[in-house]
Amino acid sequence: MTSEAYLVMAMFATFAVGLFAGFPVAFVLGGVGVLFALLAEVLPYAGIDVFAGINFIGFSADRIFSTLTNYSLVPIAMFVFMGFMLEKSGVAERLLAAMTRSLGRTPGSLGLSIVVIGVILAASTGIIGASVVLLATVALPALQRSGYNMPLGLGTVAASGCLGILIPPSIMLIVMSDQLRLSVGDLFMAAVLPGVVLAVLYVGYIVILSMLRPSYAPPDPDAGPLDREALIAIVRALVPPLLLMLFVLGSIFFGIASPTEASGLGALGATLITLANGTLNWRTLIDTCTATARTTAFLFAIMFGATCFSVVLRGYGGDDLVEGLLTGLDWSPTGILILILATVFALGFVLDWMEIVLVVAPLTVPIVVSMGFDPVWVAILMAICLQTSFLTPPVGMALFYVKAVAPAGVTTGHIYRGVVPFVALQMLALLLVAFFPFLALWLPEVAY
Repeated sequence: MTSEAYLVMAMFATFAVGLFAGFPVAFVLGGVGVLFALLAEVLPYAGIDVFAGINFIGFSADRIFSTLTNYSLVPIAMFVFMGFMLEKSGVAERLLAAMTRSLGRTPGSLGLSIVVIGVILAASTGIIGASVVLLATVALPALQRSGYNMPLGLGTVAASGCLGILIPPSIMLIVMSDQLRLSVGDLFMAAVLPGVVLAVLYVGYIVILSMLRPSYAPPDPDAGPLDREALIAIVRALVPPLLLMLFVLGSIFFGIASPTEASGLGALGATLITLANGTLNWRTLIDTCTATARTTAFLFAIMFGATCFSVVLRGYGGDDLVEGLLTGLDWSPTGILILILATVFALGFVLDWMEIVLVVAPLTVPIVVSMGFDPVWVAILMAICLQTSFLTPPVGMALFYVKAVAPAGVTTGHIYRGVVPFVALQMLALLLVAFFPFLALWLPEVAY
């Protein structure tokens, strides 16, 4: 093994140590990049010549400037604003009340309502933290009141709230499109059917379990009959978010607007919904703008740190090392793709999706694409795999979000047991898209 290979391994090891030491991810990525750029200046004195150096920090600055001026990343702030504004609108509360009543006393009705609301929130926000916290705050008291099996209810809330990582307008897909040089619109369209498949799997699991074990998913005792009033209530609750979805995703899919322009429509639409519901005031607007600025700054800070890290890593020959390791395995292209996805799944236990997309994806996806795989299909497979990073302990963010707002008596063990079946369902969805690529590729092909 060459000295450059040892240095690349040391770079990753330093990143892992800094991360587990509790330092902010953005500072760890950027700090490790600067540290190893400085180290490259003294290595020649030890007889080790590397291509990297302090000049690579200048290259990082150029990349950061191009990131700031990248038109395709503008939707991030607008979609984040749309998500936080929709959270303030009261849409989720109205949807849960209307759907619980419309489904009556059907076993599993609360769980089914949560999944449907999760899909609507996913297609209207793309902000995982906001969706999970909102669903947990609204649904957990109702689940507890109806005597739902707590692990099942917690798993349903956490998994449904994470659908926004895949269903467009997903912030992750926007970042992934920038890193992999793919069209945001292509990834949005390719993710629609896999996202629907995943939601259908959730629904199927809840229905089957509620039929086998009715005590796990009893109906809400406050649910009324499915009458004219219930239908009117559900229509009134569904129309605003469905119109928002139509404006945002429809304008993209039919070529009326670019994702950037559609994000502006979404932000305006969410604001109008909040205004129509009577919950828009100066405090709501200020809180939404503050949360948007904080979240966007956090995302871009990680992107800046990852840019510095990846530029210096390439200076040490990290991309050549990864390519050599994968191609040197003498495996079939399918075997290498499976290895990459398995690695992403394993990394999801200890890393957030942002680090994986910014560091791992640019190093591995081009390799399998060069073997003849469709880049959009590979990106969607990785996106489905990254769904698990929100639900797998110890750093699954959805687990922390649910625990933070869970009622008294809910333990971490309850949450862990609840999410295991949904992680298995995510793996099943991954297999379905892997064996049937048309699930990801049909809609982009039809659109063009």
